[in-house]
Amino acid sequence: MQYRQLPGTDLNVSALCLGTMTFGEQNSEADAHAQLDAAVAGGINFVDTAEMYPVPANGNTQGRTEEYVGSWLEKQPRDQIVLATKVAGPNRGMAWIRGGPQFTAAQIEQACNDSLRRLRTDYIDLYQVHWPARAVPMFGNSLYDPADEKPDTPSVHEQLEALTRLVQAGKVRHLGVSNETAWGVAEWGRVADAHGLPRVRSIQNVYNLINRAFESGLVEACHREQVALLVYSPLAFGLLSGKYITGDDRDGRMTRFPQFGVRYRKPFVDEAVAAYAALAREHGLTPAQLALAFVRSRWFVATTIIGATTMAQLAENIGSSEIVISAELEAGIEKLYRQYQSPAL
Repeated sequence: MQYRQLPGTDLNVSALCLGTMTFGEQNSEADAHAQLDAAVAGGINFVDTAEMYPVPANGNTQGRTEEYVGSWLEKQPRDQIVLATKVAGPNRGMAWIRGGPQFTAAQIEQACNDSLRRLRTDYIDLYQVHWPARAVPMFGNSLYDPADEKPDTPSVHEQLEALTRLVQAGKVRHLGVSNETAWGVAEWGRVADAHGLPRVRSIQNVYNLINRAFESGLVEACHREQVALLVYSPLAFGLLSGKYITGDDRDGRMTRFPQFGVRYRKPFVDEAVAAYAALAREHGLTPAQLALAFVRSRWFVATTIIGATTMAQLAENIGSSEIVISAELEAGIEKLYRQYQSPAL
């Protein structure tokens, strides 16, 4: 397993990170602990969760993922685990979180305290803003419309001041964002420098073989601002594992939660997925191994967040860390990219 230091921090994180959004919905507490143990045994030291998990979001299960992680974490050497979680913000309709989550100072502080309690720890290594308070396109949408903006949206400065107080209190070590735009990355950096506040050190955004949008404006913004990319959805909601081609999808997320798969049900997605799966097999790889190895091999990726519902899936995902993308395979990937571009954008 490779390890990479997040810029501007002392966090040395594994090239694969264990995602936990299935804990509490598709996976029991025992399942969760087994996955966490296997991840650590495989060299993973980075665990990512969120206050709104598990997914799909539900008032009856919200916070359960952090609880499952916490009941495992309290039995581990805390300084050997890099723990990341996220604070939920507005525009997602989750009234069961603080009566409707917002990024006010009081709500950010409460969210952090609640996460610390569920996680059974005194500090969070990386505390992330789950999505912008601004009305920006995300989760399958791609068009920005200024008419969607709301006048009472907390500014980046207001949010950063509230997050800074958590850092000063020792509850949070470093800050990150998620589902952010190139303008947002630059703005977080500008505000931090202008007011002497902590800089954002990471961004957690989607990136995979069928959605390579990050490679345009965001990659330059993150490079120049020294913000590390933590990739989520490297398997595109499981599509790039190939299981929806073979029919081994009875308990897949696209099957169980079709409303979440809308962002991937777009023209040419199925064709592109089949083409990448065929390419993988030509090179003696499974489709999942190819998809994960591709993401991990990009120069701008700090870590790839993997998620699984079975131990077999997890073992395959961890095993991808040993795969090297050859020049021939790289050429095959780029040939398909020129043909299909990013159909899941």
